[in-house]
Amino acid sequence: MIQFLREELLRRLTEEQKIIMESMQTQVELNSVTNEFSLDTKQCLIIFARYPELGKVKTRLIPALGAEISTLIYKQMTEHTLEQARTLRFLRSISIEVWFAGGSDSQMKDWLGDDLDYQSQSAGDLGDRLSYAVQMAISKGSDSVVIIGTDCPDLDTETLDLGFRALQQGDLVLGPANDGGYYLIGLKRFIPELFSGIPWSTSEVLQETVKNSEKLGLKISYLPYLTDVDTAKDLAVWEKYSQILKP
Repeated sequence: MIQFLREELLRRLTEEQKIIMESMQTQVELNSVTNEFSLDTKQCLIIFARYPELGKVKTRLIPALGAEISTLIYKQMTEHTLEQARTLRFLRSISIEVWFAGGSDSQMKDWLGDDLDYQSQSAGDLGDRLSYAVQMAISKGSDSVVIIGTDCPDLDTETLDLGFRALQQGDLVLGPANDGGYYLIGLKRFIPELFSGIPWSTSEVLQETVKNSEKLGLKISYLPYLTDVDTAKDLAVWEKYSQILKP
């Protein structure tokens, strides 16, 4: 079933992504010439992160690498993600919010900088926390909300921009991960039912999210498949960006 879903998503993606990519490239070229951006856009990029306490991040890497190296990798991956997000601010007018677990507001600012908005993640499972973050962003006036984590090094500025552009043509955008989850989700309105009944941290997350969205009649756009770095077998993805794992 998962293989069938993957093939179906790839089929849908081909033509849709081509159209969106062409639109995105045209707009990027215009922005580079005029360097003018709309000040009335209300687009919000939310990044879910955790304060890098030793032994509490990238725990599935610890058996292979130890707590110190695993924590360092997590810190660098998060900083890499923030670099992509900050670059996106030069392409479009967005707000960037870091929703964090562990640590404090001041600790997060000391680590990642004070040019971002910081919010503590709510209680509950991942679905509860995602739903609440979307609800808060929409309630503050955002008309496009994209949420990502920090586990996907290949999620670059271009793909983030593509995600926001996809929301101009649909209700929901998903960035499917190769482990059966997703590395990005974007919405234009608060839809709590989308996050209900999802078996989080399993290979069925994407599949069940798509089922929910179809029941709700949402128009879905898909980004390219990418890989989250969660276990030792995924480290080759991060090796492209880091000196830590290179001899």
